[in-house]
Amino acid sequence: MTVRAFLPYSDRRLHIPAEPVEAVTETVRMIWDDMVDTMEAMPGVGLAAPQIGIMLRLAVVDASDRRGQAVRMANPQVLHASVQFRSHEEASPNLPGVSAPVSRPRAVTVRFLNEAGEVEERDFVGLWATSVQHQIDHLDGRMYVDRLSPLRRKMLVAKSAKAARR
Repeated sequence: MTVRAFLPYSDRRLHIPAEPVEAVTETVRMIWDDMVDTMEAMPGVGLAAPQIGIMLRLAVVDASDRRGQAVRMANPQVLHASVQFRSHEEASPNLPGVSAPVSRPRAVTVRFLNEAGEVEERDFVGLWATSVQHQIDHLDGRMYVDRLSPLRRKMLVAKSAKAARR
């Protein structure tokens, strides 16, 4: 089991888009394994590779009631999003100690390369959909606080930094 360290919010890599994955290789599978271990250690329901300093479009999501159901995705992209939104309290280990409600589509259809290296399309609903969209934001160089007002974002970033200094 390898648990990776998280980049701090100030690291510029968290604010730039990650590179596409050309093929699912043994190296990619090993990164996914580390990502699942890291996600479980948080504990959390998703993780994107840039959060741990790997600038590839890789994500893992497990919003199941019982763990061990992680979906491994390379190059995920939303094909369809529901018109119905839901609000969920979001957080990130890259910005510890703070969270905020974010409104996102309740359901999404996502295309990605799966563990076998095959193109897969899958529907995600509820917390699964929220987490997938949250991870895709990370892959695009965005964090959940980027969806907040500038004032709210500034307040949360300052609060997290203050807590980290303690």
